[in-house]
Amino acid sequence: MAKSLVVIPSVRNPAVVSDYIKNAAGRGFDTGKLHLLVITEDSVEKRLYESEAKDFGASIDVYNQADRERFFKDFNISKYSMLIPKKSHAETSFGLLYLWLHKEFEYAFLIDDDTEPHPKFNFFGEHISNLNYSGEVTEVSSDKRWVNVLHDNYANRGLYPRGYPYSKMGETNTKLRKRVKTGDVWISQGLWTNVPDLDAIRILMDGDLNGQAKTRLSADDFKENFVVARDNFLTVCSMNLALRREIVPFFYQFPMDDNRWRIGRFDDIWSGIIAKKALDILGKDIITGFPLCIHNKAMRSTFKDVNAEAPGYESNEHFSETVSAYSHATGDVFELARGLARKVSDDGVTEFTRYCGDYFGKWVEMIAGLA
Repeated sequence: MAKSLVVIPSVRNPAVVSDYIKNAAGRGFDTGKLHLLVITEDSVEKRLYESEAKDFGASIDVYNQADRERFFKDFNISKYSMLIPKKSHAETSFGLLYLWLHKEFEYAFLIDDDTEPHPKFNFFGEHISNLNYSGEVTEVSSDKRWVNVLHDNYANRGLYPRGYPYSKMGETNTKLRKRVKTGDVWISQGLWTNVPDLDAIRILMDGDLNGQAKTRLSADDFKENFVVARDNFLTVCSMNLALRREIVPFFYQFPMDDNRWRIGRFDDIWSGIIAKKALDILGKDIITGFPLCIHNKAMRSTFKDVNAEAPGYESNEHFSETVSAYSHATGDVFELARGLARKVSDDGVTEFTRYCGDYFGKWVEMIAGLA
């Protein structure tokens, strides 16, 4: 088995490194096949993360902002360094760039530092099984062309995840069986117990002012793995994700927080919309469901997240509609990615959406130049 890259943006929890490596070691997964990339800030002591990996045979790099700037310079791509926003979860894009430039990695895992692996699951092993799955799987579609990843227990929980458009609620789902073959799955998305991943308005509706939600989820809230039908979208959250390197041209984590609108928290959501459209065209899939992680979201002001999200809600309501309207014959991957970027740049309904399309276009230009 080739080595896999583990990308962890983190400023606060070095133990996340050993938490996931211990899960691998305890399930017989070869930890020597894992290389961890921690993305952090200049104010953080890198050795705190490095020490968490030393006893398990996994290699680790810790990149702060200064390291990232040197990285861009070393690869003669400094003109693209602005694509990675500063002090933002969207710094995850640096991990995708690192994956693209290091062809020894077959897969990448994206992990948030406020999570831990659920003890019921072989985290790395099950994600890799999803990415190599062959057989039948449940396929979900809806009359609104959006599928709620929390649909399994919606009757009891009534939850929609962060990024789910408000205009697409109240959907009616249809389930069929679909056969996939090895190589068809390019993204494996695991879901989460404990604190649900909700947007700030939904957290307020749940009666919580501490940025979490009063509702808590358990493994019993999730029943099976599923794929979402062609021409339907879903929310993709990068806190618990595995992917093939082939998805990198389409999976730019959009420039949140570090922008003049101060908009945040839609980076992975919009990258997931682009990725789903591209995979529909290419005849590939995202498996969603297991393995679960435990989401131990730290308390913070819900209103802080409202301020970050509110200027982006209008853009989010229409982003998938803009992307859905794009048509392209199957062919060159980079031309497909360029076309999607032009579509967002030209037809985005807000200035911020068009700004994000321009950045996505620069991402594709960089990745194509490094192919």
